[in-house]
Amino acid sequence: MADKKNWRITQLANGYYQTEVNDPNNEDKWFDVTRRETLDGAETAINGSVEHFSKKVEFLDGPKVVKTF
Repeated sequence: MADKKNWRITQLANGYYQTEVNDPNNEDKWFDVTRRETLDGAETAINGSVEHFSKKVEFLDGPKVVKTF
């Protein structure tokens, strides 16, 4: 979820755009995440999700030193 290559946007029958993320264990399976009115809105949602999950992955390495004395 932290890599944009795992995401896609599909257009629904009602004209909305749906963001979907790929199941890492099954490349043929996609999970819907959000629905947006515009293509730009859908891509912005994906960018926000990628940023969010990238930060979560970063913290798996442990605390980040921000200042030493």
